Amino acid sequence: MTRITALPFEQTAASAQTQLEGVRKGLGFIPNTFATLANAPAALSGYLALSQALGKGTLNAKAREVVALASSQVNGCEYCLAAHTLFAGKAGLSAADIRSARDGEFDAVARLTRQIIDSRGRLSDAQLQAARDDGLSEAAIVEVVANVALMTLTNYLNNLAETVVDFPPVAV
Repeated sequence: MTRITALPFEQTAASAQTQLEGVRKGLGFIPNTFATLANAPAALSGYLALSQALGKGTLNAKAREVVALASSQVNGCEYCLAAHTLFAGKAGLSAADIRSARDGEFDAVARLTRQIIDSRGRLSDAQLQAARDDGLSEAAIVEVVANVALMTLTNYLNNLAETVVDFPPVAV
């Protein structure tokens, strides 16, 4: 049983309904995490705005999914692991790639994500230089941090709410 309600569309604020319709159009349905975020239309709006902005940034869809997988694994978010395993597959990651990304080992983005989370952003000079040496630009590094922040929002919300998983489940 969820601890924070995933609101039925009809019970959401008018401002949230417009945004949820956009989600429904893009995904074909309104995932429970968005229906839960709709309890606070400002939080839903902020999440969607940052997500859309990052979709136009330096990191491609595959890299953003790598961040999502590594973050969700560390944070133990069953919901986001299920959702982003599906999305990562659509972005071109194999099952082995997905497992490696979850473990923070797939590539420079995965390693940086794990280091950021594990150190709470306090990377050593050597770790930051290693990310640069692995080809990550300043823009990419900043966007990894922004994607970690975005995922932390949904990971923590879903963990707190015990959001019902409406994607094919995966083992945490």
